[in-house]
Amino acid sequence: MKKVEAIIRPEKLTETIKGLNVIGVTGFTVSQVVGRGKQKDTKGVYRGKNYNVTLHPKVKLEIVLSDFMVERTIKTIVDSAQTGEDGDGKIYVYPIFEAYNIRTGKADLDIDELVNQEESLSWN
Repeated sequence: MKKVEAIIRPEKLTETIKGLNVIGVTGFTVSQVVGRGKQKDTKGVYRGKNYNVTLHPKVKLEIVLSDFMVERTIKTIVDSAQTGEDGDGKIYVYPIFEAYNIRTGKADLDIDELVNQEESLSWN
């Protein structure tokens, strides 16, 4: 199992979720975050005062899935969230050694519905 963590522009969230649904990825966590990378500062005005925006609003998607789904999940996120501008975000992949279902307290070996269909799927 792997955890794919993607930090993307908030306006790309809906398009990214639609893309993930197409490939069968339906389970994920979404968090609102702020961060800084190569994206330039912007200026803002609040109650007549100017200020610099140095931390930009982003959305973090966290997806735990079977190893065979990682590559197509990353491709889908890139295809859906990419604008070509600084600030598009990052994708990180982490190994997951164990997962447990809180309701049952048992190990969750089938992290996604597709794990048992791996051989029958023909993805390019």
